[in-house]
Amino acid sequence: MFEKLFRKKSIAKILEDAEKGYGDHGASLHKTLGVRDLTAFGIAAIIGAGIFSTIGKASADGGPAVIFLFIFTAVACSFAAFAYAEFASMVPVSGSAYTYSYVAFGELVAWIIGWSLIMEYAIGNITVAISWSDYFTGLLSSIRIPAFNINGIHLPDWMTMDYLTAYNGHKHAEALVNAGKSFANLDDATRIANNAWITAPKIGDFHIVADLPALGIIIFITWLVYRGMKESRNASNAMVIVKLAVILLVLAVGVFYVDTANWDPFAPNGVSGVLKGVSAVFFAYIGFDAISTTAEECKNPQRDLPRGMMWAIIICTVLYVAIALVLTGIVNYKLLAVGDPLAFVFDQIDLKLMSGIIAVSAVFAMASVLLVFQMGQPRIWMSMSRDGLLPKSFSKIHPKYKTPSFATIVVGFVVAIPSLFMNLTIVTDLCSIGTLFAFVLVCAGVLVLQNKPDIQRGKFRIPYVNSKFIIPILFIGSLFFGFSFYKKETTAFILNTPKIYEPVNFITSLNDQELSTIKKEIEVAQTKANLIEKNTDSEAYLNQLSAEQYEQFINNSEISQEKKYESGWKLFKHKIPMWIFFFICLVIIYYCITKNLSLIPVLGLMSCLYMMCELGISNWIGFGIWLIVGLFVYFLYGFKHSKLRLADSNS
Repeated sequence: MFEKLFRKKSIAKILEDAEKGYGDHGASLHKTLGVRDLTAFGIAAIIGAGIFSTIGKASADGGPAVIFLFIFTAVACSFAAFAYAEFASMVPVSGSAYTYSYVAFGELVAWIIGWSLIMEYAIGNITVAISWSDYFTGLLSSIRIPAFNINGIHLPDWMTMDYLTAYNGHKHAEALVNAGKSFANLDDATRIANNAWITAPKIGDFHIVADLPALGIIIFITWLVYRGMKESRNASNAMVIVKLAVILLVLAVGVFYVDTANWDPFAPNGVSGVLKGVSAVFFAYIGFDAISTTAEECKNPQRDLPRGMMWAIIICTVLYVAIALVLTGIVNYKLLAVGDPLAFVFDQIDLKLMSGIIAVSAVFAMASVLLVFQMGQPRIWMSMSRDGLLPKSFSKIHPKYKTPSFATIVVGFVVAIPSLFMNLTIVTDLCSIGTLFAFVLVCAGVLVLQNKPDIQRGKFRIPYVNSKFIIPILFIGSLFFGFSFYKKETTAFILNTPKIYEPVNFITSLNDQELSTIKKEIEVAQTKANLIEKNTDSEAYLNQLSAEQYEQFINNSEISQEKKYESGWKLFKHKIPMWIFFFICLVIIYYCITKNLSLIPVLGLMSCLYMMCELGISNWIGFGIWLIVGLFVYFLYGFKHSKLRLADSNS
């Protein structure tokens, strides 16, 4: 049984099947892509929500030093890209990490990767569709046509966001208002979400809240991908040209408004502040691997796929770093925690025309990301279907358009329905953890095949550098750095030292009686400080205190300790992923010393695993549940219908 679960598919067999057109449906895919098209697809996937949206929150957390996070993430993705490139050169067929894992680890791991890639492409597209909807509705509201008496086209709030955001925003608003904050002083996101919940039409007690613009763009992109690779390529190239032109315009204009005083301090919240943006910044880079799903549509995949991936990452990293420096140079980093940072910054310096241009280009940018992701997922399902792990319909090629037609339509439904009600933060983190897991296994796959002489190699191979001494030295150096420069934080992590709750989390966790106690304590504190104007907004008052003042106030408060400090298992469970990372690093070091592993894929594996562990325990639990569901599907259908299993049974 165990051997059957991990049976591997040989490269020769995969290439032989590709030559035959896979038998079941006859038709093959059109070979129309060159290195320029692949680079454009990579840029289309990477330059999207990251540069037009999530870069703002990451900059607000890390300050100008967020550029180091972009560089670190780019380097980690480059290591993974080397591994992808070697596999793509070795196995130039559709399927991406799924096909590569089938070769390196066997069927069960390949299924797990294919299942987790659904999180990258399908769930990632839900995220992008929601972000696209935000920009599109913002653009509609900015339309001014005096001749027709149009002063902005405003869709109802309940029609422009998901159900969970509206519900959570309403609950959050209620808690803050009970703590003394007025509705007028709520942040924009909470106020709009609360309004959407209150104004939504109802059926009984059920509030009808759905993101209809997100649904509309998914239907359009699915239709475009269904029509053919040539049409998708032309649309992608056009959208890439538009958004690159706008980004270069932003840099050219913005550089004249940079005040270098805004770069001081460069890392205001230290390393922890910079690392807060790991999920957002990594999400900005995912998608370069979608290039590998187009291998069968490349004219020369063994040469062009590695080049396309590398050029896309290099170009996008330079642009991300430049944009981050310009944004944090024009305004103070604290102001950038907004959904549309580029448009916001030019509003601040009163360049309304630039804000409008950015809003229009963001709509194109998000659409191009949707296009690449929506194109990648059907091709992975097509590969899984060819191997018998999914029904035959998923590998059906349209006789006229030469696309995986049925799989494309199913992906459209899989993305469209959840986009109506799923929360943006949830899907971003799930997408990131699924992608990082795929990256980790692709890097590990290269290491597994490293010294096997019977493996058919492609034209591209990762340059070999022995990791035997370098990885142990880097690990020891990291420990020395942590205990020397961040001794307090490192010791607190190891000893599980209780951690004080942030003001907003503290306030929103209190019941009415506890809130009343806090308000009285704040009044006493304000009287002692001789404040003439009393602040009745408890959360705002606590937020304006310095870290030392806040800690002193919390320690003197009569509220129970468990409400003030996170400790014990509640605190430790969030550290479990990092402890997993630490122990896996020890295992990797052992194999580096004993097996002389190649340095680049080892660095890719460790850096991607580290980012995966930064995402937190709740994301690991969600990912674990997703994988368990996938295993049920595999054992109910895939295991029985696997072509490798049937071939073994007949032999």
